[in-house]
Amino acid sequence: MSLPSSSNGKVFSLVRRLEEAVLVGVLAGMIVLAVTQILLRNVLGGGLVWADPLLRLAVLWLGMAGAALASREDRHIAIDTLPRLLPPRARAGVRVVTDLFTAAVAAVLARHATRLVLADRTAGAAAFSGMPAWVAEAVLPVAFGVVAWRYLAMAWRHARELARRPG
Repeated sequence: MSLPSSSNGKVFSLVRRLEEAVLVGVLAGMIVLAVTQILLRNVLGGGLVWADPLLRLAVLWLGMAGAALASREDRHIAIDTLPRLLPPRARAGVRVVTDLFTAAVAAVLARHATRLVLADRTAGAAAFSGMPAWVAEAVLPVAFGVVAWRYLAMAWRHARELARRPG
């Protein structure tokens, strides 16, 4: 898909780098914290009280960032046996429908994740060590929103390809 202007290309490139930086940063932080925790437990007989909950939270953030990145590359898990048996035009039509369905499901998840974050913010719920739960959960609506947006864009692109196909 070609971009209409170079400024859009720069924005998309910046977003790509930001996504990758978040993934690398979270993973690197997890590794450093886990190794530190292991060393503290083995050498001093105890570790950081907040490290294990933070590592669990980092797994959530890493998974959600990975899901957003997978949607960028259209690399989500798919069962595509039926589309492989269809002719190209029908396959393109099925792709539009599955892209729209994926976007709709992700949008519903983003909406409900937003409601969760807002409810926990209003309630003042804490995740651990005084960290507000809504901060820990903020990745959910963002990642699901990104996935929804990307699959909606893919549906649009596939619909345009379908319209150009003869037959």
